Amino acid sequence: MLLVGLGNPGTEYAKTRHNVGFMAVDEIVRRYSFPEFKPKGKGVLTSGTMEDKKILILKPHTFMNLSGEAVLGACSFYKLTPKDIIVFHDDMDLPVGKVKVKRGGSSGGHNGLKSIDSCIGPDYLRVRIGIGRPEGKTDVINWVLGTFEAENTAIIGEVIHKIAEYFPLLVRGDEQTFMNRINQK
Repeated sequence: MLLVGLGNPGTEYAKTRHNVGFMAVDEIVRRYSFPEFKPKGKGVLTSGTMEDKKILILKPHTFMNLSGEAVLGACSFYKLTPKDIIVFHDDMDLPVGKVKVKRGGSSGGHNGLKSIDSCIGPDYLRVRIGIGRPEGKTDVINWVLGTFEAENTAIIGEVIHKIAEYFPLLVRGDEQTFMNRINQK
């Protein structure tokens, strides 16, 4: 199983909305004491075992728009198919902190997903983490590359912790319970 957290490398992007995928996999690594990330291919990778399954965790370092190159490299090296992959990413079509899980579908305009789709196809599992839409005429690029407002920082922090807490449900293939537990008030 390969987990992919989408985001942009570098400290200037670390707390941006577009990096919630990185935040989610970082918390999974921390919570379950995976080894430190090491450079591998076009990203950084770590691995461990959970529920008797080998878990690889990748953070592409190609920047968002070329994420598929890093995913394709990992799939080729480890002989994985899209069915073995879970991608954690930001989603403007969901309210801040709402999480949805689905397999396949369109990229919804997300450039990281477009890149992955073009490299391996769309049939991987997606964990969509809501970042909300900008109000008014705020430019989408400035929105996703901006940081969360104070009131939303706590919400995102709580959701990232819940994603890690309930992650074993995803490993078992129980996406519905995973979503229900995270989205409970």
